[in-house]
Amino acid sequence: MRQSKTRTITLCALMVALIAAGAFLRIPIPVVPFTLQFLFTMLAGLLLGGKLGFLSVMVYICMGLMGLPIFAEGGGPAYLLKPSFGYIIGFAIAAYVTGSIANQVSHPNYPRLLAANFIGLGIVYLFGMGYYYLLSNFYLGTPIGLWALFLYCFLLAVPGDILLCLLGAVLAKRLIPFIQKNRM
Repeated sequence: MRQSKTRTITLCALMVALIAAGAFLRIPIPVVPFTLQFLFTMLAGLLLGGKLGFLSVMVYICMGLMGLPIFAEGGGPAYLLKPSFGYIIGFAIAAYVTGSIANQVSHPNYPRLLAANFIGLGIVYLFGMGYYYLLSNFYLGTPIGLWALFLYCFLLAVPGDILLCLLGAVLAKRLIPFIQKNRM
């Protein structure tokens, strides 16, 4: 049983490290930077399951809020006041949902993995855009209209994230059997 706990902790720590590294692999676009965080948060859910995927993303979030500069634009508690923080909240919820959907069967097929990824993507954008809109309009005093929000926080970013959904499904399909085979 000890090996199983050690293995679980190691896999969760690996996902936290990958998510943090994904924040630094970015393509600058206006308003919300495009990073590989989404890919790794999605893989956390797909490979570890909903609960452990969520836990991995929450550890990442806590580390960033404690001041480690592992978010796309730094870290610290003040990051809660950045309009893009909603996407980070969405990562945690999406990891749980994505992992729960994909792991309902022991060997998920591509349609299940893609469906889980696209549902997770919708969750990330729902939380991200909602938080961005509310924080910008009601706290920061820098109002953003719905069209501008849709353009900058969705249309410009979603094509890359759709590709990440496809890549995530391919990676998960190859990695899930390996992870399941090596469970103790």
